[in-house]
Amino acid sequence: MNTFTLRRITVLGFALLLSARDLTPQDADPISGTWVLNAAKSAFSPGPPPRSESRTFIKETLQTKLTGKGSAEPRTYMSVRQEIKATSQGVDGYGHPTTGEWTIVDDGRDRPITGEPDADTLSLTRIDAFTLALTLKRAGRIVITGTQAISRDGKVMTVTTNGINAKGQTVANVEVFEKQ
Repeated sequence: MNTFTLRRITVLGFALLLSARDLTPQDADPISGTWVLNAAKSAFSPGPPPRSESRTFIKETLQTKLTGKGSAEPRTYMSVRQEIKATSQGVDGYGHPTTGEWTIVDDGRDRPITGEPDADTLSLTRIDAFTLALTLKRAGRIVITGTQAISRDGKVMTVTTNGINAKGQTVANVEVFEKQ
């Protein structure tokens, strides 16, 4: 191998090295993990505020496989969808235990939510990598809207909601959660 060819291979190798994308797995969604309500930094109207709440978010990958037979050989198609399963546990302002479950998919479609006295479905739409717009509905009617924003350092999540609760009262809440 001559010197010219060796130099070309070396330069090409460095160029590829410098332009290569990071092949490590992408960072986890910033919401993944456990978050604990900081009641002192939060505001609830109407009150009373919850005594405690923790939320856990776990990313799941769901695969759908479809095999079809046509005039040629069978073809298999696979779609992959990522969802985040959310659960909450806490104690409300009256001392009663609370639990809830919902799924985070930022496609704007209504999905069931349990443990939420003011709504039966939740839809989410991504605004940016750290912010979701949320809509809560009861019997198909929008009752509460808001945002869920995670700080750029990934340590604080703020959920701001406004609307009408199941008792007909105006809701204006700012819930501040800290990542554990």
